[in-house]
This record gives sequence, C-alpha cells and structure tokens, in this order.
Amino acid sequence: MGEVDQAFIQAPEHRAKLAFTHEAEGIPSIDLSAINSIDSEPDQAAIDELVREIGSACKEWGFFQVINHGVPLEKRQKIDSAARKFFALPLEEKRKVRRDEVQVLGYYDAENTKNVRDWKEVFDVSVEDPTLVPSSPDPEDNQVTEWFNKWPQQPPELREACEEYTKEVEKLALKLMELIALSLGLPAKRFHGYFKDQTTALRLNYYPPCPAPDLALGVGRHKDSGALTVLAQDEVGGLEVKRKTDGEWIRVKPTPNAYIINVGDILQ
Repeated sequence: MGEVDQAFIQAPEHRAKLAFTHEAEGIPSIDLSAINSIDSEPDQAAIDELVREIGSACKEWGFFQVINHGVPLEKRQKIDSAARKFFALPLEEKRKVRRDEVQVLGYYDAENTKNVRDWKEVFDVSVEDPTLVPSSPDPEDNQVTEWFNKWPQQPPELREACEEYTKEVEKLALKLMELIALSLGLPAKRFHGYFKDQTTALRLNYYPPCPAPDLALGVGRHKDSGALTVLAQDEVGGLEVKRKTDGEWIRVKPTPNAYIINVGDILQ
C-alpha cells in the first residue's frame, strides 16, 4: 500500500469501508418509457403512475435511478471516449485550460470537499456560454460577471461531444422537473421559468488509481447544492449514498446506460 499526502487523508469515521459495503437494492429504479415513446399516444395512467413513483422517490430517498430516459447512447459513448482522451493527456497539457479565481470553468486537480482534498481531476463546462452570474451577493448590486468555457486543443472532438451531450441531458432534466412539479400538485412547467438564465454545468470526473483507497476518497461526503444532478456511472461504480432511515452509507450498483438523479438542496 502506497503513501499519500496528508491533505487527502479522510478522518477515520469518513473513510470507505473496503471489506463490506451494503448495496442499495432498494434505490428506486424508474422507467421513463411512458414519456419517451414516439410510436404511440401517451398513456395517461402510466404517466400518473410515473408521477407517483417520482414523488415517492424524492420524498423517501432524495435520489433515484432512471432507465429508458431518452438520452441517445451514442452521445454518452462519444463524451466518455473524448473525456478519457483528455484526462490521459500530460498534466502540463491539461493545465493549459486550468480554472482560476477569475475563470471558474475548465480543468482542475486540487479540489477540496469539507477541507479534505479529493482524489480526482475534473473538467467543468457551462451549458450557457457565456454564463451570466451576479458579481456579488448584494441584492442591490446589478453588476454581472461572465463565465466562459475553456476548451483544450486536444482532443479536438471534446467540445462537440460536450455540447451535444449537454443538450440531451438538459432535455431529460427538464422532463424530470415537470414530473416532480406534477408530483407536488403543480402545473408541469411550474419550474421552467427559473432556468431561463441558468448556471447549469457539465462536470467530467476522473478518478486516478489511488495507492491508499482505505485513506482517501474520490469525492468526500457532500450534498449537491443545485436543483437536480444527473449522474452517469461507469462500470467501475463507487458512488455511495447515505440512507435517511439509519444513516448507513449504501453503494449504488452501476446499471448500464442508466442515470442516477440526485434531488439537490434548491429543490429540497
């Protein structure tokens, strides 16, 4: 077992349990076929049942898995291939698009979660380019700041892959927001107006092999601050969620071509 910098080491109570981890058999898996069928008229009974399932999952779990979601598999495969090529580049090449205090999008390899460094590299892209954000938290300040995407020269297909993929996943996210609104007894498009000037982002995560997986984590425990997170796992897995009923950390088994949906703090 190798050594790692002290900055990566988790407190004992927050380290991964390598010997045994519960697998989340009970995580809701929701089939979205009822809203994605193009060959038949919508089945209202099926949609009503889908709304009920979504509402229950949000209330009892705060996350769920979706299948038959409508995002083309080839778009996911394309971005996966381009991301792997990017993260395989030499460090000096990746750092040419490194984010900083002014330009907050791009590559980064020194992110902390709860003051402990994560064993990961990331590449962040905003859906809106540029993205307009308030310059300060002061409600009287009308100044805005622009965030621009940083694109690497290599691989050349990364930009197109990201832009095509975000369009498809954004469609899925808005469909899910409609179902959640209906589950709350609201009109389907009740939340759409809040995403007119959005800060939605795509994050590519890379978790290099760790010489001390008993001490460090790819990402430490956290909550997502946004409305929804649409997460794609690869076959390696590693995602764990905290069960509300007993506080136990549960491993989420990867399902091919599925997405894990995390209900963020804003929606909660």
